[in-house]
Amino acid sequence: MDKSKLGDRTMELTAIYHRPESEYAYLYKDKTMHIRIRTKRGDIASINLHYGDPFIFIEDRYEESKEMSKVTSDALFDYWQAEVSVGYARLQYIFELKDNQNLISLYGDKGCVENTLENLHYEGNGFKIPYIHEIDACHVPDWVADTVWYQIFPERFANGNPEISPEGALTWDSSIKPNTSDFFGGDLQGIIDHLDYLQDLGITGLYFCPIFESPSNHKYNTTDYFEIDRHFGDKETFRQLVDQAHQRGMKIMLDAVFNHIGDQSPQWQDVLKHGEDSVYKDWFHVQEFPVTKDKLGNPRKLPYHTFAFASYMPKLNTANPQVRDYLLSVATYWIEEFDIDAWRLDVANEVDHQFWRDFRKAVLAIKPDLYILGEVWHTSQPWLNGDEFHAVMNYPLSDSIKDYFLRGVKKTPQFINEINSQSMYYRQQISEVMFNLLDSHDTERILATAKGDTQLVKSALACLFLQRGTPCFYYGTELELDGGPDPDCRRVMPWERVSDSNEMLIFMKKLIQLRKSVSDIIQHGTYRLKEIKPDVVSLAWDYDGQKIQAIFNQSSENYLVDRDSVALASHCQELENQLVISPKGFVVYLEKSRD
Repeated sequence: MDKSKLGDRTMELTAIYHRPESEYAYLYKDKTMHIRIRTKRGDIASINLHYGDPFIFIEDRYEESKEMSKVTSDALFDYWQAEVSVGYARLQYIFELKDNQNLISLYGDKGCVENTLENLHYEGNGFKIPYIHEIDACHVPDWVADTVWYQIFPERFANGNPEISPEGALTWDSSIKPNTSDFFGGDLQGIIDHLDYLQDLGITGLYFCPIFESPSNHKYNTTDYFEIDRHFGDKETFRQLVDQAHQRGMKIMLDAVFNHIGDQSPQWQDVLKHGEDSVYKDWFHVQEFPVTKDKLGNPRKLPYHTFAFASYMPKLNTANPQVRDYLLSVATYWIEEFDIDAWRLDVANEVDHQFWRDFRKAVLAIKPDLYILGEVWHTSQPWLNGDEFHAVMNYPLSDSIKDYFLRGVKKTPQFINEINSQSMYYRQQISEVMFNLLDSHDTERILATAKGDTQLVKSALACLFLQRGTPCFYYGTELELDGGPDPDCRRVMPWERVSDSNEMLIFMKKLIQLRKSVSDIIQHGTYRLKEIKPDVVSLAWDYDGQKIQAIFNQSSENYLVDRDSVALASHCQELENQLVISPKGFVVYLEKSRD
């Protein structure tokens, strides 16, 4: 192993990482800065942060020093953090690292240097943030962290107005495995009719898959962004839906498909008809004119760019000013006219960054606390720097939880390392509003992933709901709706299963209520995830004298715990003053301060 030396000092210098004005140094809230640094796991015993105003430093050196906390570790690295505030909105700082042999090095803008007063006092060695501008900070809507979302695929949730159902709509039966082209007649009125059900469940945010005019059941191939699909209802019905949801304390999130448009749209039809003479030819990425049917046979040789290789979803050229203005007018219209609260942005990672910067400015100018959520399936730092999205759909977290609890393909240490690593991906305020989910219209349902094991599903959901971010679950999860990959994951809602005795429904109500009661602890607290016994995991949050702890038993043996302060338990048995957590079971403790 290569280790660098500074005099007699040895530590793994190549593992040390920090970058100013990033997720490693950022304005959090109330003029408070978060400073982070990464080091090799187990390599460093302590870190002091020396900091102060750079102009005061010239005369008097660093004003303050603060011991950093090791906030988490993954397989390779330790992550340290300190919270500081400065008087003049300027910051200069350097790290003093002490290894396990009590040998010290300084780490700053010029890398690692020897621990001497000369190096500490040399201005050029310090990292600098020349001025801390509030406008450059990552601002997020306050309400999101306290929201519990429910995703609805409108065509499959409820049929409230059979008169507008598509011709040939199938019988409403959740045992039917839908084909790609099937219709069942779900609509907006059906959602309105069940708002009381959703309110009783505890839902405070509704996320709808697209509702705009489109020939498909999924509506991701938009024909007209300014019209509600006729099989879903009309604008007046949607207005009633928004108003009634708001009256019940529920936010509304619509799905915007701006990466591509449907091939039945008038813009694309004009391109097909007029070719290079079309006024819309620059709205798309057409490689070869004319676009004729004989060129559509091989998806990989299409004469135009599409979503994936789907010929019926031609990709929009969002760098074109006309396209940009058109789509921004769509985005602002639904806010201005119907007071929606959030946009979910489909295939967001394939749209240019400048468009999203323009999008953010346009929508927040109308509604400053609107939530902007991007669909990105991988790590997403480029989109989460405060000028594009507030958050993304947190599929990396989803994969880790499912791999551990549902698929059983991850060992406990690997699971812990992944979750810990993910906790350091983004600025804390971004993490607080990350959109945490386990399944969606794009994935198989979690019950299918768990091969029908409801108890594993409960453990995975409990783990999800105790993560920093805003939790979401897919319609029907609370009623054990099954389904494999798309389109099977889009079965109709099994309303006949709703009853006061439905065990899964009762569990979800309790879990949602628990999440609401501990939202502040999770949002502001310190986090600890560890293995307390082989394949027994403890997840804990501490904040302001309050503590929540969950113990998940993924081992093959029973695990005994105290019965005091139990807020939620599953697959457990009482034994005198103890609880027996059976394999695949869990318990959640809640200790609140007694002021």
